[in-house]
Amino acid sequence: MMKSHRRGFTLVELLVVIAIIGVLVGLLLPAVQAAREAARRMSCSNNFKQLGLAVHNYHAAYNLMPMHGVGTQPGVGASGNPGDNLWTNADTHNNYRLSMLVGLLPFMEQQALWERISNPSAQRTDGSLTTTPGTTAVPWVAMGPTPDRINYIPWATEVSGFRCPSDPGTGLPALGRTNYGACMGDASNGSRNAYLNITAGATATYPYTATTGTANIATAAMRGAFVPSRQLGFRDILDGLANTIIMGEIATDVGDKDARTSMPTAAPHRAPAEKTQCRLDPSYGVDQVDPARPRYWKPAAPVSAGFARGYRWADRNPIFTCVFTILPPNKALCVDLSWGNDVVASPSSRHQGGVHVLMGDGAVKFITDSIEAGNSRATQPGWQGGSPAVGLGSQYGLWGRLGTRSGAETIEASF
Repeated sequence: MMKSHRRGFTLVELLVVIAIIGVLVGLLLPAVQAAREAARRMSCSNNFKQLGLAVHNYHAAYNLMPMHGVGTQPGVGASGNPGDNLWTNADTHNNYRLSMLVGLLPFMEQQALWERISNPSAQRTDGSLTTTPGTTAVPWVAMGPTPDRINYIPWATEVSGFRCPSDPGTGLPALGRTNYGACMGDASNGSRNAYLNITAGATATYPYTATTGTANIATAAMRGAFVPSRQLGFRDILDGLANTIIMGEIATDVGDKDARTSMPTAAPHRAPAEKTQCRLDPSYGVDQVDPARPRYWKPAAPVSAGFARGYRWADRNPIFTCVFTILPPNKALCVDLSWGNDVVASPSSRHQGGVHVLMGDGAVKFITDSIEAGNSRATQPGWQGGSPAVGLGSQYGLWGRLGTRSGAETIEASF
């Protein structure tokens, strides 16, 4: 009687099968990663659509868009002395430093968070029940303190609707992050103070008010859908809602010296002339990146730990929640000597090749990095000392025209 023998795989056959599986995985993995990024990009677009709907619902309720640079400011300086200005931090009020995202909360299913902000609260992130540990229990005031306060729970809260799934940024030194910011147009001049006359010293007036000079600068320079500390409506967007960008995407900083997201603190990466160099040449920062890694500052460049893109969704500061249509998407920041003031900050993202923007009619567009953007070395409009004459159209091409609300430019190119 013959015995049957069961034949198994030989070593060669096993190696061939493993090799084939490895090749298939290698071929499929990029496709899987691309599919995942496509899903994340779609989710990001949906977030923007929700923000657009919130803006329209807000406008339906108040006939105005939410103000960027709103809040509380008593009739004295932040600490009670006449040396204070807008950027003095305080527990007793927020010093007009809240972003337009705060006002949108009730219109995007964040009513609970809005209620916490709009009412006094004694809770802190460190568990204490006092605004200043060791003192008597005094609740946070309605509308909260200045948005740098880590122990004020709402400012440290991550709002999922403000985050792009493709962005990996998380945790300290940021508070609650945002990947979406207000569009200020094609000039960064005045984007910190803008419409208000904000001075320190014995001549300061509280609450802050506008003057003829600040109003003229804001009118000439702040040509976007949002103007800090000035509330606009759809009626002010004369170019048409479908032709005007009202918000743009922001990549948040992850501590890797990304030139799109981190703030240089010293020359040459920070422009040497206070409030002038980046206005004269918005591409100054682009010239300072590492030639070997064009999206990053040089390894030796010092950068700020706490001031970086998207680090505080509640803060109106341009570095946190503003975008400008001066340089094309994903370009390096241009930061003047007074860093944190009027920074030239383009929209940026973790998506390949471009960014999302929100148009005034609620449409979400994906703008490529190669969009026609005119002369990136052109002097910014709206400031004294050699700026272009008031009334000129944007010098930054199609990109600049899309960012201005009433330039009467014709949008002919497809984008």
